[in-house]
Amino acid sequence: MFPPFTLHYARLPERFYAHVEPVPVREPHLVAFNRPLAEALGFELSAFDAEEAAVWFSGNVVPRGAEPLAQAYAGHQFGGFVPQLGDGRAVLLGEVTDRDGRLRDIQLKGAGRTPFSRGGDGRSPLGPVLREYLVSEAMHAMGIHTTRALAAVTTGERVMRGIPEPGAILTRVASSHIRVGTFQYFAARGDIEGVRELAGHVIERHYPALESRQGGERYLGLLEAVQARQAALIAKWMGVGFIHGVMNTDNTSVSGETIDYGPCAFMEQYDPKMVFSSIDEGGRYAYSNQPWIAQWNLARLAETLLPLIDDDSERAVERATELLQRFPEQYEREWLAVMRAKLGLASEKPGDKALIEALLAGMHRGRADFTLTFRRLANVAESATAEAALVELFERPEEIAGWLEEWRERLAQEEQGESERAQRMRRANPAFIPRNHRVQQALTAAMDENDYGPFETLLEIITHPFDDQPGREEYMRPAEPTERVFRTFCGT
Repeated sequence: MFPPFTLHYARLPERFYAHVEPVPVREPHLVAFNRPLAEALGFELSAFDAEEAAVWFSGNVVPRGAEPLAQAYAGHQFGGFVPQLGDGRAVLLGEVTDRDGRLRDIQLKGAGRTPFSRGGDGRSPLGPVLREYLVSEAMHAMGIHTTRALAAVTTGERVMRGIPEPGAILTRVASSHIRVGTFQYFAARGDIEGVRELAGHVIERHYPALESRQGGERYLGLLEAVQARQAALIAKWMGVGFIHGVMNTDNTSVSGETIDYGPCAFMEQYDPKMVFSSIDEGGRYAYSNQPWIAQWNLARLAETLLPLIDDDSERAVERATELLQRFPEQYEREWLAVMRAKLGLASEKPGDKALIEALLAGMHRGRADFTLTFRRLANVAESATAEAALVELFERPEEIAGWLEEWRERLAQEEQGESERAQRMRRANPAFIPRNHRVQQALTAAMDENDYGPFETLLEIITHPFDDQPGREEYMRPAEPTERVFRTFCGT
């Protein structure tokens, strides 16, 4: 069933990981399977059998050629450094080469205790597994770089998280699971050769254009490349109102993918200070802070690379700092590109940033829904009769009325026709996102009633986010006051 495994990470020195077997579960049952992803990865599906698949995706049987391991890493969690974290409930089976020739990790998340479990049970409740499945696949459908969900399996066992909950295992696919915290693990131990070997592995795997560089330029180039991907990634998060919730350095992928969906959510009513994580009491990872937290995390990566950038520590700090100081400009450039597309602007004009910020400020004061505002704006671009549906989203209609006049004046400087502009805007502004209350309804039905119908329906809808889906308009609307979910939780 599985395509052939390669073992690039497992061939790194043994201090990079711990060999560990998945802990068998009592009664594995396949509840979700991503067939298109499996086909893209090269799985043999001609004789697919759900019961057999459940055995593989639970870890009860290790595929031929795999060498299961738990990766070592450290990390800053809410600003505090923890020198040893690591995969406490995840097992990397190995890598496969997909049909496009790309190397992809296959990991079982929730597969039992590892040497990095720190007293935990190494398991995952069903709810967080289904949440990550839904949100990661929605992000992929919106064109945002992300880890992906290949399968979800229930275990037939209960895990204790205050109360007994059904257990589950997620099969996660990633370009790699290497994090800023992986570099920090070796740097914290003074293991410069470990940092060097890890950097070489990352360059070979993710940034091969840097292979020809020599000396410190090679490692400064790595920092620059990771920074560019993070700037582009966070700009796309901001463009869909996504709040990660735990932007710790151990949750910052050096490949530029969104990783570790715990207390994440999409904003409804626009509020730049919005926080969904139950543990982020200080708002460190609020929506508007995400770009600057990304820069902070990149600074932590830079610290690990300093001995490789230059033997002279002062000169290394100077060069890394100069690079890091470019991040705000890089991020703003990426963000403006995202937001111009959302407003239907194909060209660049000096006043665009002020126009965008004026809309966001009006949305905040008018308590307007983030996703619906932009989607309905696309309709207004095509027909003035659609304006009423946009205005009704605002508790204070004057917040949008005046802005629309400025926007139309800006559109007059564009060469696109109305229909073409509206279509392009609809490809930049999703109609359907995994709204928190809908996600919670799907999880509750699965956990409490063993009913996966709501999950499957929601998954189908949010993996076609830009399409009009007649008959499913209710999935576009924000939560009613009694349905709102303001706090989400980590899956540990």
